[in-house]
Amino acid sequence: MQPQSRKTPSLGHLLAVVWLAFGGLLCSLSASAMEILLTGAEDSPGVQSFTQALNELRPTDSVRFQPLASLPAPSQLPGGTRLILLDLPSLDWRLQDSQGPATLVLRISRLQARQRLNNLLPPHLSLLWSDPPLDRQLRLTRLVLPQVRRVGVLYDRHSEFLLKELRQAALPLGLEIVAERWDNTNDSRPLLTLLKNSDVLLGLDDPDLYNPKTAKNLLLSSYARQMALIGPNAGFVKAGSLASTYSDQSDWLAILDELLDRPPATWPRTLYPRHFKVLSNPQVARSLGIEQMNEASVAAQLAEGESRP
Repeated sequence: MQPQSRKTPSLGHLLAVVWLAFGGLLCSLSASAMEILLTGAEDSPGVQSFTQALNELRPTDSVRFQPLASLPAPSQLPGGTRLILLDLPSLDWRLQDSQGPATLVLRISRLQARQRLNNLLPPHLSLLWSDPPLDRQLRLTRLVLPQVRRVGVLYDRHSEFLLKELRQAALPLGLEIVAERWDNTNDSRPLLTLLKNSDVLLGLDDPDLYNPKTAKNLLLSSYARQMALIGPNAGFVKAGSLASTYSDQSDWLAILDELLDRPPATWPRTLYPRHFKVLSNPQVARSLGIEQMNEASVAAQLAEGESRP
């Protein structure tokens, strides 16, 4: 009995198979594409630039910005939407509705969250902190000023809750936190008392204490005693503090890209950026007799310390 010869598939049959496979791929891509909606009270060139950059990172998703005023209630948005809030008004809008899509709150400070949420974090929100982690700032202090032991910290009623965490982070580094309450920034006595009892100042990201009105007094008073100020943010480094860690747009985009690849159920409730940089002020370093730092090298050392278990 002769074995049956295999029929050679016709060209039409092959094309049909390829077309079906291609159609299945398109359906698969379409099903996995996400609707990513960014919103805030105001549109601006910066917002458009950020949206465009995220769009370029995620070409298979639909990434768009829509002004807050034109949005319906959060519960009226499609459930599969990934919602990204860019400012405090958009957070206030989101908090009015317990229903709605999973939401990333971008660049909110610890103080802002406490004032709005009072330590009660709704399950549909994930907060991405804007202020540098206290532990990271302390390790930066230890790295660039290895001789210091007493770290002076000004606080008020809004930022007092950070002191416990700060002291816990200081212990393994062999640092002592010397804290002074400064409720009235027109009264310099708490600042001067702190300067007498500290080796370095560490600024908390508290806008009541660190702002354009207080900057001159803080910087002149500390440098009159040849004392460095670390932090509280990149803006203050440009004004005259010695150094700070910070995350820029590229860092935030990388963090969002990582989170958006994950199911919202796995998003952390709160998160400090894993990606960050170090900014220093070379003129201030020279005036204090401190060797100018290699910012990239310092950032790499800090990141290496965080990656260890």
